[in-house]
Amino acid sequence: MKLLRTTHFERNYVRAPPQIQRAFDKQSALLLQNLHHPSLRAKKYDERRNLWQARVNQDWRFYFLIQNDAYLIVDIIPHPK
Repeated sequence: MKLLRTTHFERNYVRAPPQIQRAFDKQSALLLQNLHHPSLRAKKYDERRNLWQARVNQDWRFYFLIQNDAYLIVDIIPHPK
């Protein structure tokens, strides 16, 4: 699998605090190793769109699609509690 990023994601990633960027980089490496890694807590977020959600940390989430042999990262936002 490979990791692809949308321009929307890139804009939000740059706006995120540096510690969130570092945490995302770590979590995305785990995603490439194992979708079901416990610290990701990855789950299907929107069945209709095939959109997944995974944890950056306790307060932030990232969203992605699985397309062929790639994870397309579409967004990173504070967790909507």
